[in-house]
Amino acid sequence: MRVAVATPLRRTFDYLADETVPRPGARVRIPFGRRQLIGIVLELAVTSDLPHEKLKRVLEIIDPEPVFDAELLALLRWAADYYHHPIGEVLFAALPKLAREGAHARALRELWIATAEGAAAHAADALRRAPRQRAVLAALVEHGGLYAETLAALGAGARDAAHALVKRGWAATQEVPDTSGTDAAISANGAIGPSGAIGTARPSPFVLTPEQEVAVDAIEAAQGRFGAFLLHGITGSGKTEVYLRLVERVLARGERALVLVPEIGLTPQLVGRFAARFAVPMATLHSALTGSARLAAWRDALSGRARIVLGTRSAVFAPLAGLGLVVVDEEHDASFKQHEGGFRYSARDVAVMRAQRAGVPIVLGSATPSLESLHNTQQGRYARLVLPRRTGAALPPRLALVDLRAEALRHGLSTFVVEAIRRHLDERGQVLVFLNRRGYAPTLACTACGWIAGCGSCDARLTVYARAARLKCHHCGADAALPARCPQCGYDVRAVGQGTERVEETLTALFPEGQLARLDRDVVRRDEELTAVLARVASGEARILVGTQMVTKGHDFPDVTLAVVLNADHGLFSTDFRAAERLAQTIVQVAGRAGRGARPGQVLIQTGYPEHPLLTSLLARGYEGFAETALAERRDAGWPPYGRLAALRASARSLQEAVQFLGEARHAMATPRAIRLLGPAPAVMARRADRYHAQLLVESTERVALHRFLDAWLPKAENLPSARRVRWALDVDPLELF
Repeated sequence: MRVAVATPLRRTFDYLADETVPRPGARVRIPFGRRQLIGIVLELAVTSDLPHEKLKRVLEIIDPEPVFDAELLALLRWAADYYHHPIGEVLFAALPKLAREGAHARALRELWIATAEGAAAHAADALRRAPRQRAVLAALVEHGGLYAETLAALGAGARDAAHALVKRGWAATQEVPDTSGTDAAISANGAIGPSGAIGTARPSPFVLTPEQEVAVDAIEAAQGRFGAFLLHGITGSGKTEVYLRLVERVLARGERALVLVPEIGLTPQLVGRFAARFAVPMATLHSALTGSARLAAWRDALSGRARIVLGTRSAVFAPLAGLGLVVVDEEHDASFKQHEGGFRYSARDVAVMRAQRAGVPIVLGSATPSLESLHNTQQGRYARLVLPRRTGAALPPRLALVDLRAEALRHGLSTFVVEAIRRHLDERGQVLVFLNRRGYAPTLACTACGWIAGCGSCDARLTVYARAARLKCHHCGADAALPARCPQCGYDVRAVGQGTERVEETLTALFPEGQLARLDRDVVRRDEELTAVLARVASGEARILVGTQMVTKGHDFPDVTLAVVLNADHGLFSTDFRAAERLAQTIVQVAGRAGRGARPGQVLIQTGYPEHPLLTSLLARGYEGFAETALAERRDAGWPPYGRLAALRASARSLQEAVQFLGEARHAMATPRAIRLLGPAPAVMARRADRYHAQLLVESTERVALHRFLDAWLPKAENLPSARRVRWALDVDPLELF
């Protein structure tokens, strides 16, 4: 058999099995050099390149049944090929940590049994003087064993009696796979009918709009075959209700649904709506779970118990048989892309391929679709379904630019914005203030000599945290005390710029009656903290909400009547060609939080460049108008989605080593005409955490040509002597160029 292991080696390894031969997709324990490793069987073979006498035997078959069925195994093989990453590391990335370490694929239950000696003692009625032990032994013999919970149900003292039997050698315990998650077991508790169909879906309180009905009917018509649908709905148009109606129909057919969200902790309302709507087991998969909780959710998916799997990026690999629908909510979000590590996949793109291989529809939902998805609709690969208006009586908010050149500022807040906040608070509205900078201020500087507090390990400035009196680096985690005076000249220092902590302080001073709440990674680290903040906003206790990107994702604040974007200029002059797209998406998503209830919404965007074409186009023509212009610019420049990119990234203890490896890789083989190599060049922030970063871009107008080149080029690059002195990774379809 051919086995894959979690190593950077781009190959599999041949082993022999005994009488029992594991199936492809099952985990096995194997000897690997001087170690024992967990491997995954990829295929069975009758021949090997190694002589039979040199083949080692599998030590243990961990899974009687595969943890990856044929369909999921094929998907993972495709992902390894497309992203040019070793198959072993790809397979193990699809498993929860404890499963990688050999944990049982099914939960284990404690089973108490009678030994042969115990059965003989029962037959001889040897426990007449110990009635409790006698009763327990009789039950063990009669039923062939009892699960721990059944044993406990025999009454007080039953477990103590069982332990006494173990000491006599008349009873023993075993751990056996938990089969309580089977369809039959679920049917028994009334959650799901015998066929796996939904028993009762709680009725929806909403009446679909005509556009929602068209969307549901179009996607439902594709059931039983692959179809990709871009659900382009403005914020508040009811995309979630479309998902719920589709999932309801999928469950009614006895099928399962996979729903992907950018960040599970930031979308509690979506999770809550699914849980409230469907009386079926649901599993959530995300990185914030403990190892045991993640394993339990994965087991629920594998066993078939979970009818809905809702999770973040890695949930795209959930072992969910009988799939009927895939949903990717906020498909434009960069969180779906794995930016770190070796296996840098896009969960959105993998989800499309999974749906295609399973022959089921996929719904990609967003108010601000990625330019790639919009291009796919233009090419006829995706069907575009539009929800152009908000549900109920809610209207889209009014957007306006605030020219900072003509406004006095108080810690980043213009006079016009302050007065607007006051007016909306007086009218009993809520206010959302968006600033994508954590901390008190992004810079600490000397008023005399010009010294700036920089990170000793990164090419970055330290962020000021006034309340904690600390300086922190958001890139490497460096932490230092906030100095009272300049360490170079001894003069005064001052915080320059604004972060959410400073804006919170300013707004609290201006509006002490406003009951302000803040939503960013510094104040919200756990789900319960997020829930508490959202509850304060939902109840009306908090009248002003200040936050970073966290406030833009999946939240519904019906009483917010004013949204303010404090710094809209950060994405206007970036070196990254995608910066304008991200900025437009952010502005539209922030704007979408306002006016979702009965009262109209207003959006104010502070900028020092009110004549910038991106901003004027966005206000005049909306996101669709911006996207049309941006796609034309991409087409003229040959950038994605009209061209294909891959980035070879390297880091080392010196910039010279990183650049040297990339330079040698560039010349490792002749470059075909269809390929263009750009670089190597240092990253925009070359030094991070005491390592120096550089990149080499591979560009082509043809996808096939790009992958053919990478197939031939990567083996040559990884065999370079300089490759051993650096850390490097290939990023296919990169979302960030840095």
